[in-house]
Amino acid sequence: MTQARFDELIHPSTRLSLVATLAAVDWAEFAFLKDRLGLSDSALSKQLTTLEEAGYVATERRPSGGRRKVRARLTVAGRDAFDGHVAALREIVAGTSASMAEPP
Repeated sequence: MTQARFDELIHPSTRLSLVATLAAVDWAEFAFLKDRLGLSDSALSKQLTTLEEAGYVATERRPSGGRRKVRARLTVAGRDAFDGHVAALREIVAGTSASMAEPP
């Protein structure tokens, strides 16, 4: 069972979308993430760097036809943080729904 814990680092919508996308795959190419999230190269690089510094994401640079392609994946810590954040959000929503159902 995942421990619910709100994660301020993951919570901003751009990072949450990025981490959710990475949670669904083993690895994702930089170009795929850029297109999927509608981010510029610099914005995506900044978000990946922030998550990598926190230990949530690992990146790999591979040579490809004279260029270097970047791909990213969630680390175990990143997956745990994402799962905990989603669980915390579910608790918040469930608590709000329950309190709205109670008569005043």
